[in-house]
Amino acid sequence: MTAHYDIIIRGGLVVDGTGAEPVLADVAIAGGIIKAVGTVDGTSSEVIDAAGLLVTPGFIDLHTHYDGQAVWSQRMNPSSSHGVTTVILGNCGVGFAPCRPEDRDLLCATMEGVEDIPGVVMKEGLTWDWQTFPEFMDVLAAKPRDIDIAVFAPHSPIRVYAMGARGADREEPTGDDLAQMGSLIREAVEAGALGFATSRTAVDRRNDGEYIPSFDSGEPEIVAAAQAVKDAGGTLIQMIPELGMTGLTPEQEFGLMKGVSDAVGLPITFTVVPGRKNNPHFWRELLRLAQEHNARGGAKIHPQYFPRPVGMLASFDLTSNPFVNTPAYKALAHLPLAQRVVELRKPDVKARILGDNPDEALLPLTALTRQYDVMFQLTDPPCYEPEPGSSIAERAAREGRAPDEVAYDLLLENDGKGMLYVAFGNWPGDSLDHMFAFFDDPDCVMGLGDGGAHYGLICDSSYPSFVLSHWVRDRKGRKLTIGDAVRRMTTQPAALAGLDDRGRIAPGYKADINVIDLARLTLHGAQIVDDLPGGGRRLDQTASGYRAMLVSGQIITRDDQPTGVLPGRLVRGRQMQPAAELAATLADA
Repeated sequence: MTAHYDIIIRGGLVVDGTGAEPVLADVAIAGGIIKAVGTVDGTSSEVIDAAGLLVTPGFIDLHTHYDGQAVWSQRMNPSSSHGVTTVILGNCGVGFAPCRPEDRDLLCATMEGVEDIPGVVMKEGLTWDWQTFPEFMDVLAAKPRDIDIAVFAPHSPIRVYAMGARGADREEPTGDDLAQMGSLIREAVEAGALGFATSRTAVDRRNDGEYIPSFDSGEPEIVAAAQAVKDAGGTLIQMIPELGMTGLTPEQEFGLMKGVSDAVGLPITFTVVPGRKNNPHFWRELLRLAQEHNARGGAKIHPQYFPRPVGMLASFDLTSNPFVNTPAYKALAHLPLAQRVVELRKPDVKARILGDNPDEALLPLTALTRQYDVMFQLTDPPCYEPEPGSSIAERAAREGRAPDEVAYDLLLENDGKGMLYVAFGNWPGDSLDHMFAFFDDPDCVMGLGDGGAHYGLICDSSYPSFVLSHWVRDRKGRKLTIGDAVRRMTTQPAALAGLDDRGRIAPGYKADINVIDLARLTLHGAQIVDDLPGGGRRLDQTASGYRAMLVSGQIITRDDQPTGVLPGRLVRGRQMQPAAELAATLADA
């Protein structure tokens, strides 16, 4: 009898997620599961003609902050505009659960400072129909959305819930405090959290400039948290270490992660961003230490990297620009953009602003928008590996002008909506060749899209489209193969997170699939959209070339446009490898 399927994707170049190069094949789907790959006989309710197109697994981003957006929105964009079908929330140890009513303002202040989510947006968008972490998970589970979400248990809310004001003030926890935090973490993991996330970086501040509750937490506290994750069956610990900003050496900071790994035996993934001025070799030392640790066997420590410069967008229409901390600009900041631009065009106003010394930045990120040597005009399509000589500082030198004046004039373009790109991290100043230190290390994992955060500063969750269009197709010099690039965004993060039911095109796996026209794949420039609660605005970024995106076998995007279909769900805990694949794996072992 002829088999009948829901969808057959015919004649595509299948990149299965294992690292293998493309093969010409059909993919048959039924009931949200891949049923057959190869030459498929049978009928289907729908056929997707994939001739000349890539067929890949849906991408997985390990590091996002859609904690709020998942409450007030059904779309997890920008991520879901770039082939991402699963995102993990709760990173950096910040989030909204568990939370008592009296602590809501504190958690919102933390998210506003760390992740640039405006307070008015959270006030209007968060329903707060939860206090405990399991209740928060139930709220997430009840809402349909375009793609799947999974969650870490975040350190700062847990610390505050367990310790109250003492936790917010970063006091040393007592034994009873550690026991209470452990109980809360076990409860979160039993409710479906994948693991535990924390941050120790001095960059992460509340909106009042104070350090977040988890900052400088010691090894005993993090070991206790990790042990609770293990006891409850969790899979992963996520950390942002203190990357040399407070004088710690790489050995000291890695030593904390190693101590946690050795004590508990769970894998750890930590953010590593190559610096430029302060401790420019810090990241290489962290990679070396991770390699030495991993070579000894046991639970691994996985550096997590971003595949292009970590970039802040500066504009008179966004959160920050080079002049945002100057007194003369602050005097105009309250004006609507159109009125502000009228003032900014006046020669005397311009002279006052350019002559001002900036006040001390309350939030460290805003101070970075005066780094003219790594600042570039943002084009459409954007260039994330700029040519030598194209920085604002170099452009100013050629024109015989001051860099701040050149930046000022560019920001006034397009009626004050001009944008500048500040490559403040992961950009040594000449090329991205250093990225092969990550690409060549089998234990480094790609991520850090940061979707759902930095609404008015950063728009990095578009990175899968950049990986395919730049690292695979367009880059001059050494590139990535298509098989390797797709593996880094599918099976590798899936395995690390314990999401073994996805990330591969093979029978039995979840039918999260992208059909991509690589030849015409284009990443567009970031745009400001007005779609947040309370009239909030944010950066969004789209791409062209996604012929279709499928989540659980349902088409959520056709020709780059959302269909309105919402099959995305909350993923609770570890997801097992399909039975046939698991049996084969056990047989090979």
